[in-house]
Amino acid sequence: MALHELRTGGEHEVVALLTTITEDYDRISMHGIRRALVEEQALRIGLPLETVYITKDASNEDYEARMREMLTRYREEGISLVAFGDIFLEEVRKYREDNLAKVAMKGLFPLWKRDTAVLARAFIMAGFKAIITCVDTHQLDGSFAGRSFDESFLAELPPSVDPCGENGEFHSFVYDGPIFPKPIACTVGEVVLRNERFSYCDVLPVSGERVSV
Repeated sequence: MALHELRTGGEHEVVALLTTITEDYDRISMHGIRRALVEEQALRIGLPLETVYITKDASNEDYEARMREMLTRYREEGISLVAFGDIFLEEVRKYREDNLAKVAMKGLFPLWKRDTAVLARAFIMAGFKAIITCVDTHQLDGSFAGRSFDESFLAELPPSVDPCGENGEFHSFVYDGPIFPKPIACTVGEVVLRNERFSYCDVLPVSGERVSV
């Protein structure tokens, strides 16, 4: 949604996508998404994907050092801004901005302070489609893992859960929407509980033009 806002706003040129992958699992850590699917997203969007690899036991210092190395290269190429999809967590924004300042860069937050209930429905109305890939069972029932992010999903969320999962209640994988020329073909796989807390739904790439969920 942040990328969509940037592209439709027309004030900034987006030159690349940036993500971190846990090299031990070849997946994005909290989302549990396979690298192949993230690469497919970038391919459909039409932007290069920069990947920072970290280990499953990486400390904040390790993460920051590897990220700083990547960002320094872009800063030397004249890129001064890094965009994030954060909405209202002040401490997260400050953490990002403090780290960016170390490489003389600034953060851009296209969704900042948007009403998350309104934003969640705007996401759906815009034609985006997503699968819930990870649920923090300390905040939301694990049965929500593997579901589609739609009006039914939003209607059944407890009042304590943010509609955009901004407090880490859930994470998702976006496979269709206005930023894609066609949907990413994938299917819902096994759901497993890890660390006695996080319910993960594996999303599997498949051949074909449409998505089966």
